[in-house]
Parts: sequence; structure tokens; C-alpha cells
Amino acid sequence: MSPITITALVIFAITYVLMMAFQKIRPHVVVGAALIFVVLGVIASVNPSIFGEGFFLLNSGESYNYGFAQALQETDWNVIMMIAGTMGTVFLFIESKMPQLMSDVLISKMPNMKWVVVALSLFAGIVSAFVDNVATVLMIAPVALAFCKKVNISPVPSIICIAVSSNLQGAATLVGDTTSILLAKQAGLDFSDFFVHDGHVGMFWVVQAGAIVSALIILFMFRKDKNKVEFSGRTKVEDKFPTFLLVGTVVALIAVSFIPYKENALPGQFYKPGITNGVICIAFFLIGVIRELFVKKNKTVVKEAFKEIDYYSIILLTGLFIVIGGIKNAGVIDVIGNAIASLGSGSPFIVYTVIVWMSVLLSAFIDNIPYTATMLSIVPVIAEGVGIEPTLLYYGLLCGATLGGNLTPIGASANITGIGILRKEGYEVKSTTFMKYGVPFTMAAVTTGYIMLWFIWK
Repeated sequence: MSPITITALVIFAITYVLMMAFQKIRPHVVVGAALIFVVLGVIASVNPSIFGEGFFLLNSGESYNYGFAQALQETDWNVIMMIAGTMGTVFLFIESKMPQLMSDVLISKMPNMKWVVVALSLFAGIVSAFVDNVATVLMIAPVALAFCKKVNISPVPSIICIAVSSNLQGAATLVGDTTSILLAKQAGLDFSDFFVHDGHVGMFWVVQAGAIVSALIILFMFRKDKNKVEFSGRTKVEDKFPTFLLVGTVVALIAVSFIPYKENALPGQFYKPGITNGVICIAFFLIGVIRELFVKKNKTVVKEAFKEIDYYSIILLTGLFIVIGGIKNAGVIDVIGNAIASLGSGSPFIVYTVIVWMSVLLSAFIDNIPYTATMLSIVPVIAEGVGIEPTLLYYGLLCGATLGGNLTPIGASANITGIGILRKEGYEVKSTTFMKYGVPFTMAAVTTGYIMLWFIWK
């Protein structure tokens, strides 16, 4: 390896260690690392011999070239806009109380507690396929909490199941989770590709198969909870407009998914700009904001909506895009990709297996967003090393990284959110208690997806 490649690899490793050790300041760590890569690129362009002759040269003989312009190009503004816009619209949707009404209707149809837990878990999953996982837990966990108080049972198992179910379905659609948005951009996928991709069954159906198997696990674990359900009263929804906004966002994303991006368009064919999906998500959110300001004259909701946007994740992702661009230009991606490819000795099945289960293990302890963002850049190199198309490995990565967070209480933001809600209610959840439900659920869902993806895309 060249000196600049080794330096970039060390900076990248230190960045990851610091992110794991100091979770509250992860955006600061990543932005700091991003600045270091850009500064090194500027130095390389101004005085390439400042650290010694050949320091900024890669093994291929090319020089390290990474300035401010390249850093901005590496930042995926479409992804950033999608996340911000969707989060804002979801907040308006939650404020309308429509999710609570949907939960109330669902509970009223269930014969006993066992089926209530299964129904709420599946419902959380369905909502999470189109709404951020954390927002889903914030919507549905209070419903389960109120119900459990009414029948005088512990809400801990129910809310754990809601959290892990919301994580599962995040991989089902383009807008279900940040990892799905990242994958779609890297692999050139659109909304419809998650349902049918190149004539094959899409990721949506793979996730549903995992959800069915996981539901059977939940049903077995709650087999003794046969308390009858007595339900009275339903939440009133006075404003249905936010529901139309959320549905409109999804419908618009589906509609434009049939229009190719420039890189996939045929000569002379109409194509959409690279930020189309982001513009759609922002536009529907702004429609909701304008209505709140000028029709309902409710400035408080508008302020809260902007506060609810996850600026922490947005800054983290922006910095990550720049860091990953830096290590890519320094040759680190090729080094890591070739190393993983060599683990499988050229066998696609072994490499696929390593990626899936390595992703499960790592995502149980580290945030899956930086991990996924990094690995998506490495997958094409790995695929080339074993002589296959990268699609199988992309989906294997999404399966492992998204579902692996369910192994531990700190593996996913939705889990942390669910446990936080329980803590406020006076329930301390031990890791062993969480894993009692999380491990069987995760193993069932991942194994189902792992087997299906191999036979679909091998």
C-alpha cells in the first residue's frame, strides 16, 4: 500500500473507533475526519512533496486528488433531502393522530392479548415500510403502553416486539429506512425495484417472508397470554390532510420510479434529475408546512416539525459521504474490498455469507448507517473480485445490516427509542430481557432473507 492509502486507512479506523466510543458527538467526529481528507487533498494539489516525494501517489501511479469541489460532489443531496422531507411529513402525520386510530381499530378486532402483540408488531412493520423506524415506534409504542396498563400487564415484551418489527420492515421499500435510501442510490434502484427487480422478486417480498416467520416466533413466545381484550373508545382524527401528504409522497415516488436516471436512460430517452426523489419528499412536506402556517395558522406545529427533523443523522451522513469519498480516492476501498473477496477464496456463496453475517454481527453493536454507507462503496470491488454482479451482495448487505440491529438493545435507534419510552414509565430493560425476544426474531428473519436472496440472485 502507498503512504497516502495507509494514512487514509488509519484516519478511517480512528474515526470509526471514536464514533463507537462517543456516540453523542459522532457528527463532530465525522465532520472533523471529512475536513482532514479535504485538507490533505488541497495540500496534495498545492505542494505534493510536502510530506516527502511520492507520499500522495497511489500504487497505480495516480495522485490523491480530493478538494472541496470533489467533496461536494460526493455528498448525495438526493438522500439528504429525502430524509429531511420524509421526517417532516411523518411528524405532521403523527400529529394528526391517524396512526393511533389505525392501532385502535386493529386492537378492537383481536380476541386476546397474544394476538394483540402479533397484530401491533405486524402493524408497526407495515407502517415502518413507509415511515422512519423511530417515528413508527413513537407512534405505536404509546398505544401498546396504554393497552397494557388497561389490562394490567407489563408492556416490556410488547414494545420490544414493536421496535424489532419496525427495524425489520425498514428494508422493505425505498423510503423505509436510511439504509434503503443509501442502497437505492448506490445500486441505481427506484421505488418499484424493491417489489420487482429485473424480473426477480424484490426485497419487499423477501422482507415479508421474514416478517411472517418472525410473527410465528412472536406467536409462540406469547402463546400463554390469552387474556381477553376489552376495548372501548377510538382516537378521533380531525385532520386527514397529513395522511394524504404521506400517501401522496409514496405515490409520487412510485410514479417517478418508472422514469430512468440519466445513467440508465437510452439515447434520446427522457430522464429525471438525480435529486428527483428528494425534491418530491421536500415538496410534500412544504405543502403541509404552508397549510399549517396560512390555512390553520398554527406556527407551533411548524416549529415542532422542523425540530423533529433528524439533523444529527443528516450531518452524520453528509460527513460520511465526504469521508467515504476521501478513502475511495486514497485507494482504501480497493484494499478492503479485495481483502474481503480473498476471504471467500473466489467463492460467491462464501463471500455472500460473510457479508450477510458479518453485517448482522457488526450492526448489533454499531450504527448501521455509517457501516452500510461504507460497505456500499466496497461491494462493487468485492463483486468484481469474485466475478459476479453486485446485486446479490447489495441485498445481502441490506438484509444483514438492517436486521442485525435487532440482536441488542443498542443496535438500532428504534430499540433505543422503545427502551427510552419504557424507562420513562419506570421499566428498566436489561440486555438479557431484550435479547430474549430480539435474538430469536433476528435469527428467524435474517435466515429467511439469507436463504431467499441466495436462491433468487445467485
